[in-house]
Amino acid sequence: MVNWSKKKSYTCQDLMEIVRVLRHPGGCPWDQEQTHQSIRRNFLEEVYEAAEAIDNGDTDGLKEELGDVLLQVFFHTSIEEDAGRFNLDDVADGVCKKLIYRHPHVFGEVNVRSTEEVLSNWEELKKKEKHQDTQADAVDAVARTLPALWRAEKMKKKAAKAGFDWRDVGAALDKLSEELDELKAAALNGEGNPEEELGDVLFAAVCVARFVDADPEAALHAACDKFSARFRKTEELAGASGKKMDELSEPELTALWREAKKRLG
Repeated sequence: MVNWSKKKSYTCQDLMEIVRVLRHPGGCPWDQEQTHQSIRRNFLEEVYEAAEAIDNGDTDGLKEELGDVLLQVFFHTSIEEDAGRFNLDDVADGVCKKLIYRHPHVFGEVNVRSTEEVLSNWEELKKKEKHQDTQADAVDAVARTLPALWRAEKMKKKAAKAGFDWRDVGAALDKLSEELDELKAAALNGEGNPEEELGDVLFAAVCVARFVDADPEAALHAACDKFSARFRKTEELAGASGKKMDELSEPELTALWREAKKRLG
């Protein structure tokens, strides 16, 4: 048992100290065994849970989830501090310097006239900071760990800055149709790799999303929610007829699915 004085309220410094206690002799065996890699997924899950609280407008939930994200930041930092590579102040120092450098219109002498100009300057400063000498360097720098749809979207935006883009949504849709034809040929006739062609279809769909000002990740989430609601209604309609879904023929299921769509709108 460690010597710890409970408080009515705690600070960020207290949280860092709790993490330190947990990760050292006399603390928690599980916490002491963790590495960056072993809790990597935990980090991602906490960020997604914070995002869900934002989407739900849940202020109390957001406060809790941000605390969980902060715990992950402190935990990873504690691992590095033990290794003698950096500490929390080093982390803060790095992000402070980055913010000052990328906001010369606030902390320097640069004048801007619009948000668009701010974002343009930000991108240019970021490229210089990370030694991205070409636009291809910027495309390559998009994190592979992003959800694939977001990664594709960011890569296409960066490529578009170099003029590599479709002229309009019609051209982007034509490319999507072309890729879909190639997927059909691969899946139905064995002409190529179906997985590769599917990837090309999805990438082309992301290109279309840019022209219609849609977030591809949000669009797919909405489609998933819509499918879930319609599937539930289809199952309910099947049950009302005295049958389970797996007892129905394909035409019967299709008819129920259409009825579900009609009822849900």
